[in-house]
Amino acid sequence: MLTPRHQALLMTLAGMTVGVAVFGTVLAINGGNPFAANDTSVGIVSSAPPSAPACATCLQPDSLQYAVQNFGTDDDPVSAEVPTGWKSAQDGTRPKFLDPTGVWQIRFDTRGSKQTPDQLVAAREHSIDERNLQVLSRDDGTLVYTYTDQARGPRMGLSRWVSIDGGKTSAVEITVGGRPQDEAGLRAVLQHATDTLKLPVASGDTRPN
Repeated sequence: MLTPRHQALLMTLAGMTVGVAVFGTVLAINGGNPFAANDTSVGIVSSAPPSAPACATCLQPDSLQYAVQNFGTDDDPVSAEVPTGWKSAQDGTRPKFLDPTGVWQIRFDTRGSKQTPDQLVAAREHSIDERNLQVLSRDDGTLVYTYTDQARGPRMGLSRWVSIDGGKTSAVEITVGGRPQDEAGLRAVLQHATDTLKLPVASGDTRPN
């Protein structure tokens, strides 16, 4: 027969056994030890914003190659580099070169003027008679504008007057034309023509007013 002391000891052991069993059940339900470190890896997905697709039909500056074209007169020869493949549609003192599709062009006027580049910019701005004319800039002797052509739709023009006497007079006009989406290419063509422009050194000034 168990003594009261033995009975108390058995009851204590039984209570400890039930407590361990209950704790184990809780662990099983919760998926393991709640104090253990969570080693589950979380993947971080980073997505860059999609880049705008390049305009396949636009005039791309990086794709342009250039060739020297000679024009002017025998007494006053002028030369500049224009994109390869652009054909001369007019020569002499007012030459024009067109790309094979007819979308882009560059033209020169080598007759010069005694007016300053800024004066000629203002004069050209007021002389353009086109629909929806919008002047984008008129800086440093260069006029940039857009308009709507009845047959070809939206167009862009960039006209520059080059001075060789510090801006007192204008020696040559260079104008490039295309579409508004061709602006980067048109600017590249205009700048390259300006950089490669070669003019005669004349002893007299025969430029018109």
